[in-house]
Amino acid sequence: MSYAAALDHLHALGQELAPTVPRRKFDLVHMRVLAAALGEPQTQFRSVLIAGTNGKGSTAATLASILAAAGMRTGLYTSPHLSRVTERIRTAGCVGNSGRGLGAELAEIAEEDFARLYFKVDETARQLVGAGELPHAPSFFEVVTAIAVCYFAEQRVELAVLEVGLGGRLDATNIVEPMVSVITDIALDHQDYLGETITEIAREKAGILRRNGVLVTLPQHPEANQAIGDAAVELEVRGVNAAEYSPGRGFAAGVAGEGAPLWANHYEIAVEGKQLAVRSPLAGEHQQRNIALAIAAAVELRNKNGYKITDAAIEAGIAATSWPGRLEFLAPDLLLDVAHNPAGAWTLRAAIAALPEARPRTLLFSCLRDKDLREMAQILFALFDSTGGRPGDHIVVVPIDNPRAASVEDLLGVARKLDVPACAARSAAEGLALARDLTPVGGLIVATGSVYLVGAVREAALTP
Repeated sequence: MSYAAALDHLHALGQELAPTVPRRKFDLVHMRVLAAALGEPQTQFRSVLIAGTNGKGSTAATLASILAAAGMRTGLYTSPHLSRVTERIRTAGCVGNSGRGLGAELAEIAEEDFARLYFKVDETARQLVGAGELPHAPSFFEVVTAIAVCYFAEQRVELAVLEVGLGGRLDATNIVEPMVSVITDIALDHQDYLGETITEIAREKAGILRRNGVLVTLPQHPEANQAIGDAAVELEVRGVNAAEYSPGRGFAAGVAGEGAPLWANHYEIAVEGKQLAVRSPLAGEHQQRNIALAIAAAVELRNKNGYKITDAAIEAGIAATSWPGRLEFLAPDLLLDVAHNPAGAWTLRAAIAALPEARPRTLLFSCLRDKDLREMAQILFALFDSTGGRPGDHIVVVPIDNPRAASVEDLLGVARKLDVPACAARSAAEGLALARDLTPVGGLIVATGSVYLVGAVREAALTP
């Protein structure tokens, strides 16, 4: 069966958080049943599991790049994707990696491998449902997670870095037994599924911890600290504080790229008494926390688990990290950021505040309707208000191709309630074209609000 057929089948399953009646309930038992029928592939490699609200993808990409630079057969599983579902599953240094050979680059799973494994997982699931061992077909995310662990087992991955999709305790990725669990910054998001408070959400994220395991994290919101700390004490988890690998406040020298509007993260830190040069392509001061978590996890893996990860490999891996759509600048005028919740919007706002005040800019915006649209608009729209002292600025809202998407009417409605002018386009590509018509030469277009929007805009911008 073809890759196109696999995609058609996969998308027919529906997204986890798509509105359904009754709402889908998560149950890790179902994922364990599927994995068992597939031969327990998740037990054939070692893993690091990364949960959190914001920053977990950046942390995972950075850590996987470090492991690849160290010459390890590395797997990386992330979600969601920007343009292609195959982006979610990557390997480096694996023999037979679809003809790509050995090397440090984290390469996407080949389409033919994805299709082959999709139909293997799908047929296994059909048999389980038919036998009454599963109550229903697995979801989109469960199927892709099963494909990922099967692929990592086939590729004889030594160590896989997996980003949790939603929460932690009941997430499909939690079938692995992590050597190290990493928890990034926690904020309010997906309250309908994870809880209404930081404490409740943190408890769900702490579900990736294992008794007598290892936790790498950083001090953050007091409620999150308390909830994570309580879970760690109960499970007798050894904690690793990544704060010592953070340079503290302020950027060091080094631009993010030619013509880029933001400073990159170039600084020196001490690692076990030796100076290490951080030269990360990931822009934004907030990335310093994610880089620190990746470094701490790498040091933990080499000191307590015997992996040969040198300081040179850490430096090289950080420098080679690829994680597009996160304060990513595409010359000459486009800044992409997947800020998809209020915490992400505040981070983006801080980055925008570092831009030259006189530079005109246009916001290209959309989001999902289950996000806090009003709060995100309150955080961002005022920075592009043509009636509020920025006459050269504009806001363009667009629809996105997702069943959870906020409508254009909702997006325009929130702008009206905030008394901020906005106009609409019919698609991301049309919105980008309109934004370029509206933005003066030397200005900047900022596309944000959803990973789905950023993926569509990025694809439009890179298509000749």
